[in-house]
Amino acid sequence: MNLARLVLAHGAEARAVHDGQRWTTWGELRARAGSVAEALRRARVAPGDRVALVRPSSLAFVADYLGVLASGAVAAPLNPQSPIPELAAEVSLIDPVALLCDESVAAGLGRGGSAAPPVVEVPTSGAAGELTVAERDDRDPAALLFTSGTAGAPRAAVLSHGNLRSNLDQMLSLPGEITRPDDVMLTAVPLFHVFGLNVALGLTLATGSALVLEERFDPSASLATVGALGVTALVGVPPMYAAWAELADGAMAGVRLAVSGAAALPAEVAERFESRTGVPLWQGYGLTEASPVVTTSLGTGRNRPGSVGRPLPGIELRLVDEGGSDVLEGDPGEIWVRGPNVFDGYFRDPSSTAGVLTGDGWLRTGDVAVLGDDGDVFVVDRRKDLVIVSGFNVYPGEVEDVVRAVPGVADAVAVGRPHPDTGETVEVFVVPRAGGPEVSADDVQRACATALARYKCPSSVRFVDELPHGLAGKALRRALRQQVGD
Repeated sequence: MNLARLVLAHGAEARAVHDGQRWTTWGELRARAGSVAEALRRARVAPGDRVALVRPSSLAFVADYLGVLASGAVAAPLNPQSPIPELAAEVSLIDPVALLCDESVAAGLGRGGSAAPPVVEVPTSGAAGELTVAERDDRDPAALLFTSGTAGAPRAAVLSHGNLRSNLDQMLSLPGEITRPDDVMLTAVPLFHVFGLNVALGLTLATGSALVLEERFDPSASLATVGALGVTALVGVPPMYAAWAELADGAMAGVRLAVSGAAALPAEVAERFESRTGVPLWQGYGLTEASPVVTTSLGTGRNRPGSVGRPLPGIELRLVDEGGSDVLEGDPGEIWVRGPNVFDGYFRDPSSTAGVLTGDGWLRTGDVAVLGDDGDVFVVDRRKDLVIVSGFNVYPGEVEDVVRAVPGVADAVAVGRPHPDTGETVEVFVVPRAGGPEVSADDVQRACATALARYKCPSSVRFVDELPHGLAGKALRRALRQQVGD
């Protein structure tokens, strides 16, 4: 089933997308997507061909994405804020037959020295196109999404129509109503990211609800938008909710649902957001290779601090030791996932694919978790982020939780620092809280010595004004690791 068919049943006059200017109806969106699909066909883009989509989160992105899917081609959304050399490398890897992008992007790629694929021009005036949807099989690729998740270096994960639709069905089968047709959902998560693409946008396409897109997150402006447009649901990343919690002054009165994803949600952020707004903040766990949602606290009847909830219906989850056996109850283990939402592999990369997919369909996520007595999942850390001190494993998240609880600390990230005697030691980067009590390295180290085994305690504390974060809100540990030798 072609994923683009989701939009065919929605009322033509119902609101679909607001991207900062005006509401676009489902009828208008279908017509615009139809023009994109027709332009691709005229350009001889065939079903199964790859089309790179380089747009900010906007109506144009949504129309392009639907148009590519409807034509039977494969959409490859790329980050429009990436520098040209990075974009050129991604374009070279996926080898698209066409581009959907602005002139400035096309010109930059053209100056990159390699032959850029042609840009497909979509008419912006004249007769609107009718959205005709090509037949596709569930196993046919729908999207290529770049990820550095389980495979280390960036790779293009191939997600099929069935993968993406299965994950939507799994989310919508939760007890209660995760998204209703009368909802107005707001997100500033970029649509080239799987969380924005198949949670915020995907649930909108599946239910016929309305989606408010913000190209850039401004906490004050977004709060005004929540009130002005009658927003009832929020999809965001932890730094967004932290910012809203500091400013919320009743603007969230109409919001019934707030969901955080793409990065670990600090318990203090969830508690502060709910206390300031009265809106519970639910979280989940997922990854690009799983289309993306694996677990959620929604529908469980509980919202436990630190828990990412339980697996979605139809998803199998195991916690596995290094030998591939299930761990004992209460012990940490790598999360393995199996279900119809799990991808088939990385584009033209059988080696990386074999590294994460078992022969019987289990996805080895590289993430470490423990299972609570009641079945809730608690993510401990990423296996590749382990710090190994004298042969002992240190999960950075455990150190970070202690440091974040120190008065005067706003945020913290722990990384491994090379050491001639122990192999590695723990170094922690600390962001002081503005207006909070003064905090010193001694304060941090004393707190760690009280709460953690000696080998887990940081040997070095570095204070910084801010931590580097990716667009999804995750702290960029690799950027910090480059600094540990400074």
